[in-house]
Order: sequence, then structure tokens, then C-alpha cells
Amino acid sequence: MTKQTMKRRLQKINAEKGRTVFPSVLIAAAECAPLSKTGGLADVVGTLPAHLISLGFDCRIITPFHNSAKEKYKKETEHVLDFYVQIGWRTQYVGVEKLILDGVTIYLIDNDYYYGNKIYWGGKEEVEQYAFFQRAALESLLHMNFIPDIIHCNDWHTAMIPMLIKTQYQNTAIAGIKTLMTIHNLAYQGRCGFEQVHELLNVEEKYYTPEFIETYDCANFLKAGCVFADRLSTVSPSYANEICTLNYGEGLQGILSARRHELVGIINGIDIKTFNPAKDKKIAANYSIKNLAGKADCKQALLNDTALDKDMEAPVFAMVTRITEQKGFDLLEAVMPGLMDLGAKFIILGIGDEGRENYLRWAEGYWKGRIHSHLIYDDAMASKIYAGADFLLMPSKFEPCGLSQMIAMRYGTLPVVRETGGLKDTVLPYNKFTGEGYGFSFASGTPQDLYDVICRANETYYNKEVLEQIIKNAMSKDFSFESSAYSYGETYLNLV
Repeated sequence: MTKQTMKRRLQKINAEKGRTVFPSVLIAAAECAPLSKTGGLADVVGTLPAHLISLGFDCRIITPFHNSAKEKYKKETEHVLDFYVQIGWRTQYVGVEKLILDGVTIYLIDNDYYYGNKIYWGGKEEVEQYAFFQRAALESLLHMNFIPDIIHCNDWHTAMIPMLIKTQYQNTAIAGIKTLMTIHNLAYQGRCGFEQVHELLNVEEKYYTPEFIETYDCANFLKAGCVFADRLSTVSPSYANEICTLNYGEGLQGILSARRHELVGIINGIDIKTFNPAKDKKIAANYSIKNLAGKADCKQALLNDTALDKDMEAPVFAMVTRITEQKGFDLLEAVMPGLMDLGAKFIILGIGDEGRENYLRWAEGYWKGRIHSHLIYDDAMASKIYAGADFLLMPSKFEPCGLSQMIAMRYGTLPVVRETGGLKDTVLPYNKFTGEGYGFSFASGTPQDLYDVICRANETYYNKEVLEQIIKNAMSKDFSFESSAYSYGETYLNLV
């Protein structure tokens, strides 16, 4: 669907509701690329608004003015206003700075105490850090000349906003704001004691029940969002189904099942301008679907830049990921001897659990020249791996959406994934009978299943004609944010 077709369809929906102007949207999030980033949430928040604006929405962002952003963008901001709010026993300064970046208006909540160091403090301190942000964001709207029709909340760090609007701001100018709550990863919920949420946000005791914000004798920020938001979304259709089940619901499957008719799964996109092998300056040679020659040069450069041996004939399997149990490292460790027996190479980029990192260091020494572990996050190395590897492994236990598999396909590196969440929705396994598909997948989470699919990928690698066709299938996929923006736009229009 072209952008003009998308706009016309959205305008038709809007007109059917008796409106001539699209509702205005404020996206609230703890991080936003390129200002601040620890993961995929920042990429979504930083990329989505521009696409919504191109469809006709007045879409803006509100996010903390983290030190990482202040160091780079301070001189480009405009001071809007400042005031004080009460958070627990502290009276805290709130500064609101405005930054216009690539045509998107970003409101930055400034407070050096909360945002002068780490983006996430962890534990009870992080609860206070983002209780402040949510209170400051709502109070800012009472002082500014912009009141959105919709606040789009993201994960637990903004999930109290729908509850606060409906319970504490009903007699104010922002009482009519509708809310969309997007769950990027249900595993993180913002649990704390009732006494802390009462102290920080003055939440009344009557809400400390399973009907509202209580789970397992704790107050739960994300549950508050799931209960009070006007609409719910998550980052893939399959994950939307999964989180309503006992196996994936993380204790919130009850409320999510009850609101399943109000829960939509929208696949994230990637920034196709940034992730473009034809123009990426961080890779050894540029290439495209019409001329793949440069990909071999990128593979050679990757081998030269790492501890891997320089044999170009063997396939390179890669991971660009957090090194955690969620990402399927128990399966990876179980199949590593088999992967080595196939003659393949393996490279990983990421940081995470100390025990898993130590295993990778040991494996690198044991299979010298066959494994390389790059145990820091390095954006330039990530691009080199996406361009130079042959296959990307993602044996995740669960994966709400996943971006790595989309980036890999953009660079002609074929994903090998478990059929869960967004991996299931974005990776169609190769069918040797029809020639369709652009990756490899396995359903159940056993080491044998992963090993079998690796063997299929390895076998396909040596059939160069078939391999090239699958690479072209993968590179032809459109994972831009335009389709995501359209789906969010449709959701907004049906919300107000």
C-alpha cells in the first residue's frame, strides 16, 4: 500500500467519525533514539512520529532529558517552562525543554537528580525515577499550550499515566485525553510496595486490589496501564495472542484476556534509511538486491576484523543480542558442538549475563578461529555483522517483536529463528518446493529442533543458486515504519 493510499484510507475513517482533522498524539516513553537508547523501544519512539506526521497526524514526543541527550542537544533546545512537583517527601524541579529534530517536536523533562546519570536506576529507585517523569509529564500539559487528544504510553515507565488521568485529573483540562498503552516486553512490569506508590503518586488505598493494580501483593505499574488505558497494543500479532496465555502472560494474562478485544498487535518497523546496505558507510562495501557482489567483500572484512579464520567457504552464523536466558542461550550452548562439527563459524555481539559471557570466552578459546565473541555493544560492529554474516540466529524463548531479524534480512543475512512472537510474524521459512520464504524456523524449544534447523540452513548455504534466491526474497521485504504508522494511525482514529 502506498503512502497516498494509506492517507486516503485514514481520512475516510476519520470522516466517517464526523471529523476533518486527525487527533493529536503525544508519545510518552523513557527513551528515544537518537537522544537516549538502551534497546529497541528507543528506536520505535524515535522513528514512528515522523511517519505519523507524514500521514497527517500532529504527533509529538515527551521523554526525560537524560544526560546523554543533554550533552549532545542542550544548545538546540528551547526552554518552555519550569515549575515544581511533590514526589514523596521531595519537592522536585521540573524543566520542560523543546527540541525539534527532523521535523518532530520533542518535549524533554529536565531534572538532573533523576536524569543526570543512568537512564534506568533499577529497583525501588527506578520506580521513583519514573513516577516523577509521569507526574511531571501530566503537570507539564496543564502549563503548556498543547493538550493532545491521545497519550501513547510505552511500557511500565509510563503505564501509570492512564490511571492518574482517570483518578486524579478528572477536574482538569487534561481529563478528556484518551490513552493507548503499548507493551513492548511484558516481562518488565514496575512492581513496588503499596506504600511506595502511595507516597510517590498519592494513589488511594482502594486501588490496591487485584481488580486494579495489585499482583502478588505488590503494586504493579504495568497492570495499572492494562486496567485503565482506553486501548492496549503490543508489538506483534502473535505476541498479542501469547501474552493472554499462562505460559507468556507473566501474571497479567487475566486482565489481558479480559481485554483481548481491545488489544491489537502491531509489528514494529526499522529505519530503512539507516539500515541500508546500498549506502551504509560503516560496512566494507555497499551492495543491493540488484548487485550482491559487495556482500562477499563484507564477509571477508568481517573475518579480517575478528579472531575468526579467514576461510570464506564456511558459513558464518551470528547473533547481535542481549546475552540472556530469554534469547535462548541454553539452546545455543547445547548445539554449539554440533554447529562446530558442521564446519561453520560463529560470531556474537552483545553483553549480558556474566555466566553466559564466560561460556563464550571459554568457547572462543576451545574452538579457536571458529568462534568470536565481541562482548560490548558496538553499533559499527553490528552493521559489519549484519552485512558480513550468512545467517542470524535468534532461538529466543519469547520475542515480542524483534528488530534484529528485520535488519538482517535488509542486509541479505538470513534469519534462523524460533517461531514465537514477532519472529513468527516476520520470518516466513523457506519452502524448497515453492521457492517462497526468506529464512529458517523451528517451533518447539528443544536443542534438537534448533540443531535440525541449523543443519537445513547449512545445507542450503552450499546450494549457491538457491541461497541467492532466498537472499533476494529477504532483501525484497518491506520492514519500513510506514505500515506500522498506518496501523497506529488506524488505532488512534478508533480511540477518539
